[in-house]
Amino acid sequence: MKIAVIGASGQLGTDLVEVFREEPSFEVIPLTHRDVDVTVPETLKVLKELKPDVIINTAAYVRVDDAELYPEKAFAVNAIGALNVARVSEEIGAVNVYISTDYVFDGEKGSPYVEEDIPNPINVYGVSKLAGEVFTRNYSRRHYVIRVASLYGRAGASGKGGNFVNWVIEKAKRGEKLRIVDDQMMSPTHTLDVAKTLAEFLKMEPEYGVYHMVNEGHCSWYDFAKTIFEILGWNVEIEPIKSSELNRLARRPRFSALENRKLHKIGLKMPTWREGLREYLGRKQY
Repeated sequence: MKIAVIGASGQLGTDLVEVFREEPSFEVIPLTHRDVDVTVPETLKVLKELKPDVIINTAAYVRVDDAELYPEKAFAVNAIGALNVARVSEEIGAVNVYISTDYVFDGEKGSPYVEEDIPNPINVYGVSKLAGEVFTRNYSRRHYVIRVASLYGRAGASGKGGNFVNWVIEKAKRGEKLRIVDDQMMSPTHTLDVAKTLAEFLKMEPEYGVYHMVNEGHCSWYDFAKTIFEILGWNVEIEPIKSSELNRLARRPRFSALENRKLHKIGLKMPTWREGLREYLGRKQY
């Protein structure tokens, strides 16, 4: 199976390439932003030449607050970029895998969202990703929309300047006060677990459609930060605050945790968020 990974140097893309290269049945084609810019259709011609069986589109504009100021930038990558990839996928007969987000939901359900729940994003970023989902579904018949959430990985997110885990650790090292929101519930997810699960998923070739792929369970950002230092064995004081105190431009869903209901139905199970965090912290020296 020949698999092209768009955004191969990103946080998720890095782990996808590493894990997929260990699969004997996979031939991985890593494509960075220098190779393919999803907003420029001409650059996607390389996919017509390579003719992969699967295209995984991890390219994303992830600056949630900046998207409120520059919606055209978010839509160029997350929506029109997805349309461009979908068109090429359909033309060459490739399976189109679009990486989406928990932020397509408004967070008002009060319990984890399943794949059948109706999206209702409350910020520009979420709307742009939902538009990308629609383009993926409607322009490429052979498609998977994979929703992930609150990602952290070895490479860090270049658009966000790293990831949450490293951010709180660096602040603690500098002796800075940590003030973390305790009123936003989510599913923190290790990119390596997504990569491993997606490899098994693609080998199974399940029914096309939308799937959630997050570490099992959920917590608040405050509880997540507390658990980071518990695992490290550090005594760090964290002040719980409300999201309203941060005065962010974009609204965040209050409860955007996801449930992997369809994964379970096909026999796949992700590690818990604590297991994912423990493995991530065990791979690095602090």
